[in-house]
Amino acid sequence: MKSKIIKIVLAFIVIAIGVVAYLWFMPHRDVQSVNAFKTIDATELVNEFLTDKEKANALYLDSDEGESKVLIVTGTVARISKDQLGQYVLLLKRNADKMGVSCTFTLESNSQVAGIKIGDAVKVKGVIRSGAEYDEDLDLMENVIIEKSALIK
Repeated sequence: MKSKIIKIVLAFIVIAIGVVAYLWFMPHRDVQSVNAFKTIDATELVNEFLTDKEKANALYLDSDEGESKVLIVTGTVARISKDQLGQYVLLLKRNADKMGVSCTFTLESNSQVAGIKIGDAVKVKGVIRSGAEYDEDLDLMENVIIEKSALIK
């Protein structure tokens, strides 16, 4: 009886290790090879989320599968920075706008940002991760977030 329980536990452990290994080594989504869902101006994208958050979430974000839409966002570079991982982040917005679109590049596409200056008009392709939001109580503005970005010529 004891050996039967040990065999069942070992089988469960082997299956669990197999599932974890499969999920860990599963290929990541290649955003740049996927056709873009839409080409949109940064200000227009922000306004869609501020006007009707539920509709914009339903259109662009996929909470079930994590396969949110791939977009091409056009706009003017307002800020260039780096995150903790050394990835470039471009903020696209007009001077008069309070919020914009924050585009995080990958380590592979970082080199594309080298020639970009503040004020340049760019097209960035990436996957949307969250929409713009304004919290009146905290007076906090959150930009639209695009990840796995690369410049489109």
